[in-house]
Amino acid sequence: MVSHEQWVNERVAFMAKEKEFTRLRDELSRQRRELPWEKVTKSYVFDGPRGKETLAELFEHRSQLVVYHFMFDPASSEGCPSCSFWADNFNGIDIHLAHRNITFLAISRAPLPKLEAYKKRMGWSFKWVSAGESDFNYDSNVSFDAEAAKNGTAYYNYGTGRQVQEEMPGISVFYKDENGDIYHTYSTYSRGIDLMNGAYNYIDLTPKGRDEGERIQSWVRRRDQYED
Repeated sequence: MVSHEQWVNERVAFMAKEKEFTRLRDELSRQRRELPWEKVTKSYVFDGPRGKETLAELFEHRSQLVVYHFMFDPASSEGCPSCSFWADNFNGIDIHLAHRNITFLAISRAPLPKLEAYKKRMGWSFKWVSAGESDFNYDSNVSFDAEAAKNGTAYYNYGTGRQVQEEMPGISVFYKDENGDIYHTYSTYSRGIDLMNGAYNYIDLTPKGRDEGERIQSWVRRRDQYED
């Protein structure tokens, strides 16, 4: 416990570090925009609310596409609790992104009827399509066969050597030019998606922080599964 004067002095001193972080983040964002692109030459078809859609069609009439890789494998009856936590935070942002020439959606391997049922249960409105039998999730390095996931050979978050689940989260960004050519411009995984979770940013402001105990996100539940 300190006086108000000392509290303000400490807060102002810490704000200098926050401003340094903000400036560094702005610089990282600038450098991210300058990263090279890779052309997408493989064809992918997805099952969506409008029927079969190609990757190009997912852009709709926009040139930029952001994909959240939602962990929901074909055998599961409901989506991942952690990805559901993220979805609660990005649900509704698509209208705003659309006005910045960005189409936003989620993609999972589970069949469309399961995605639609879970989406209705959670009360979400964002577009969600199924990768179906395509290689999209595997090529995006968010889905792996059981052996690779278990023995540490799965290439996740730009490396191997650790066990992962057969489905992992991530975010990928694509660009479509005037000729219809598609480019993969960026992908991030693991802690790289932290900043996309607004709730975490608020939690990080509090005295106890994430307070996650022995296991990360051990407290997280699907929005309809908290006890109170």
